[in-house]
Amino acid sequence: MEKEWFLYILECKNGYLYTGITTEIKRRIFEHINGTGAKSLRGRKPIRLVYYEKCASQSIARKRELAIKNWKRENKIKLITNKNVNLTGFTP
Repeated sequence: MEKEWFLYILECKNGYLYTGITTEIKRRIFEHINGTGAKSLRGRKPIRLVYYEKCASQSIARKRELAIKNWKRENKIKLITNKNVNLTGFTP
């Protein structure tokens, strides 16, 4: 059985939106917060999770990640605000 994959979007204090994928979302967010994640997020704290979705496979997650990374910021904001995702209670 293949692991669950997640696509996620983080928002930094300066408004920067970071898109990534992982199999363990809580661990990955923790790594970003502690500075052991993506180098592009270092110095952009605080970081908060604003969106995530499950993907059926790594291939699908990676394709989705690449597509979203190529979107304009306004389209990413639309995805974040139009998606009815309940993040209440999610603590990395």
